[in-house]
Amino acid sequence: MRTGITVTPSLVIPRAELAVRFSRSSGPGGQGVNTTDSRVELLWDVRSSSVLTDAQRERLVDRLGARLVDGVLTVTASEHREQRRNRAAAESRLAALVAAAISPPAAERRATRRTRGSNERRLAAKKHRSEVKRLRSPD
Repeated sequence: MRTGITVTPSLVIPRAELAVRFSRSSGPGGQGVNTTDSRVELLWDVRSSSVLTDAQRERLVDRLGARLVDGVLTVTASEHREQRRNRAAAESRLAALVAAAISPPAAERRATRRTRGSNERRLAAKKHRSEVKRLRSPD
């Protein structure tokens, strides 16, 4: 079994920091739906994690604050009938969520002037439109 969940090449969440809970899942499954614990809950304590830098932890708490309960991020998966597939789905969902949350913010757009050609085309279109409307009037 792998040693952790790879989020980015430089960030791997060790399995020792994860808690996994299983419960009965709703949905398809036939007779086994009432007897097998196929729903997976993956819990990761963000605040006490040893693999995050302070900047990453701050960004995670800032962006995922609504999803954190006492600093613990919970991801669930119950769309598959098999516990193994639900666990893999929860792990990939956790990795995608954390990767999106720790990514640096996009650079701010620098305002630039319109090109001369685009300005001329805009003014020509306005003139054309006003001429169309002027010709409609019953003067």
